Amino acid sequence: MLVLTRKKNESIIIGDDIKITVVEVKGDQIKLGITAPKQISVHREEIYLEIQRENQLAARSRTGLEELNVIFEMKGK
Repeated sequence: MLVLTRKKNESIIIGDDIKITVVEVKGDQIKLGITAPKQISVHREEIYLEIQRENQLAARSRTGLEELNVIFEMKGK
């Protein structure tokens, strides 16, 4: 992990098109501003992990739907 020190209004650049700026420091919280292309998703980690869990559940559900389709196709014959 790369650890950098930044002050308010200072930034870091990731690649050619992602910029993270320290907007505010208040107590133990830091507000960050993120500039990135629209095609790049930016989420808080806990939200990202929840999205991953939901995607895994949905992928498992699709397998169940495929099995149901086979059952319905058999009944239709």
